[in-house]
This record gives sequence, C-alpha cells and structure tokens, in this order.
Amino acid sequence: MKKDFSEFKKFVNGRKIAVVGIGISNIPLIKFLVELGAHVTAFDKKDREKLGEKADEFEKMGVKLELGESYLDNLTGFDIVFKTPSMRIDCDALVKAAREGAYITSEMEEFTKYCKAKIFAVTGSDGKTTTTTIISKLLMQQGHKVWVGGNIGTPLFAHIEEIGQDDMVVLELSSFQLMTMDTEMDVAVVTNLSPNHLDIHKDMKEYIEAKKNIFTHQTEADLLVVNRENEITYGFEKEAKGKVVEFSSKRKIKNGAYYEDGKLYVHGEYVCDAKDIVIKGMHNVENYLAAFNAVYGTVSVENMKKVAETFGGVEHRCEFIRELKGVRYYNDSIASSPTRTLAGLKAFDQKVILIAGGYDKHLSFEPLAREGYSKIKHLVLVGLTKEKIKHEFDLLKNEGINVPITMADSFEDAVTKAESIAEKGDIVTLSPACASFDMFPNFEVRGNKFKELVNSL
Repeated sequence: MKKDFSEFKKFVNGRKIAVVGIGISNIPLIKFLVELGAHVTAFDKKDREKLGEKADEFEKMGVKLELGESYLDNLTGFDIVFKTPSMRIDCDALVKAAREGAYITSEMEEFTKYCKAKIFAVTGSDGKTTTTTIISKLLMQQGHKVWVGGNIGTPLFAHIEEIGQDDMVVLELSSFQLMTMDTEMDVAVVTNLSPNHLDIHKDMKEYIEAKKNIFTHQTEADLLVVNRENEITYGFEKEAKGKVVEFSSKRKIKNGAYYEDGKLYVHGEYVCDAKDIVIKGMHNVENYLAAFNAVYGTVSVENMKKVAETFGGVEHRCEFIRELKGVRYYNDSIASSPTRTLAGLKAFDQKVILIAGGYDKHLSFEPLAREGYSKIKHLVLVGLTKEKIKHEFDLLKNEGINVPITMADSFEDAVTKAESIAEKGDIVTLSPACASFDMFPNFEVRGNKFKELVNSL
C-alpha cells in the first residue's frame, strides 16, 4: 500500500534538508523541497563559477550552497539527506550524517514510496533505456497517460501530485538507484546482467544484489520479467515473491514471450515478424520480448505490433547519422560496456569500422575481442582504455586472428582516422564499450559530439 503524499509534506516542512548533487534530478527536487517549506542546503563538487546562474537562482530562493572539492565537510546537523544516485551509502560523509540521526534517502526512493500510479520498473546491464522507452510507447499506444523517469525522461518527484491513480509510470533504474531501494514495484523487468560499474561497486556480487532490489519487495500480486537466456536473471526466479514470466530469443516459452523462425510471440500469440521491427538487431528483439511480457493484458497484441513496426529507436543507440561517399555512420554512444558494444555489432550484417575506448570502469575487454573480432573490419581506439583494449586484441594474434588497429590521439582524431580508413560500402560506428567520463560528462554529450563531427566531414 503506497503512502499518502500529505505525510511527506508534513515530514519535510520546517526541516533542515541537505541535497547532495546539483544535477538533472536534484535541481527540480531542490525547488520542490523549498516550496514544501523545507530549509535546504545544496552540496556539489562543482565550484560557483561552474554552477553559474543556477547558484544565483538557488540563493535567491533561500537555498544555502556548499561547493567545491571539500563540499561534504559540512554535511552535518541535517534532519534529512537526499543523496545523488551514484553516492555510496557507506561513504564516510553519509555514515557520519546517519550516525547523527539524519534520514538518508534519494529522489527516486521517495517517489516510489508515494506514487499512486502503477509502476513498471526496468533494470539490466544492457537494453534498459530502449526497453523502458518501448514499454512507454506500448502503453501510450493503448491510450494511457504515461510518465517516464528514473535514468531517463523527466525527474518525476516534483510532479508527484499531478500523477493520477490511473496513469502509468515507467522507470529506468540503475544499480546505484536500486542499492538502497526498499519499495514495491508493480512490474519489474530485468533485461540481462553482466559485469558493469565495477569502478563503483565493490564486486559483481554487490552489483547483482543491488539489481535484485527491483523485485525483492514485491508481493504475490506483482510481476517479474526475466531473461531466460541470462544465467543470472534466470536465477532470480527462485527468490521472486510475485508471478515470474520469461522471455527468450532461443527457445519457445510456454508462459512468456519468445522468438521463433523470425517471428515474435507473447503467451502463444503471434505479434510481428522480426524483419518488420524498425530498430534492428537480436538485442532489440529481446528488448521487445521483455516489453511485451511487461504489458501483456494491459496492451493489445494489435498495439504491440503497431509500435514494433513504427518506433524508430532511442537517440545514441545504433542511431543512423548520415551516408557520405557510400559510407554509413552510426552513433551507439550508449554502449558503455563491452557486452553492449557486442550487441550493437551484432545488429549489423557486415563487418564494421569500430571506434571504441573511453573511461575505465574496470571491466574485462576479453569478451569484446574474443566474441567481437569477427564483426570488426578495423578498430580505431581512443581514450584512457585504448591500450587495455588493444592488449586483448593483440592476444588473439597468437591464434592467427589479426584485427587491424589504429590508435587515435583525440576524439576528433578518431573520427578523422575512421573516415580515412573507410571505403565505399563500409559502416563506421561509435560504440565505445566504455563510459565517457575521461572526455565527456555523459554518453549523450559524447554522442552529440560524434554526430557533430560526422556531419561536418
């Protein structure tokens, strides 16, 4: 049973509240808390100059600011602390605040506690955003009012009083958001799991345990959708409290969704042909199967078919940019892990010129080399991880496998070198297998820069 939001209003009114991180989700949160009568202090590592007009705007509203490298030193004396998603709950500053008696939470945790609408929550290592977006499109096609949030869409907590009981909410949730989540999700979807974010998580076990929170607080009335072909997600069935349905691209599933002989089915009903789905690749077939399971009984099979045959995909996910001199360029900047890059490579029916490399999340690039070499015509490497990736491909030479590699000095240089290598009929794709933080604030900025460079060739 969801809590009444009037409880939260009473809880925060007149309280001293710290909001750590002045980012996309926390900016509207800060304003909302001020409107609800809280005394807010906003903390951020950025200095005043980088915050710019936002700092002036907050101070005019009465928000205190703690900025710069030592911004967490004064995280003391607060009743409530809203943490930024990637901030570990066991970091010294939060442990100290909790010891003082502060209630530690996050924007998404509070949203899921008080949201009256049905929640479809999606997590996984790859395919989260596309699956979340597909579910939202399916629900909209059926005529529902839909709110999309979490990692994508709009920061929803500030809109919680506008969201009606009959609306539908679709959330993309990361392992960081789920680490401390203890609320019930009506429908939970886990697309797949493979090593990721090991730069922040202590180990793979902790990463998996965080992901499990998407379903561990469910009841018998709730639904869990899992990937039958992923060993980890398939293992979740034993711990589920609600109904479990599977999806598979490799076998027929009696009570679930599956792919067989080029066609997609859900609970035995034919939906569409894979060749008619606008966004290509078996990973997108799997994303659709997961989404069909999530909305079955809420969305008609006819509307599932309509969306599959019209939805053009999400920006930065195998996104076609342009064709120049017979060479096609694609932006797959979302691919911030080796497994996601492999999925992107498999979407093409020919070998590609791959631009890869970036921030080091401490993931192994062996799977990219061993499973991906047959899909790569030429590899252009850039960023902090370029030597690590090159090392894994160099090891294949002992087995007589030689993928041509070009090292780039900068992102611009990588695009220039890829263009010079490409011949008529080739495909060039940016699919980095790494996060963007060595050169860009996020994958969107990286993808937009790539599009800008390609369009200026």
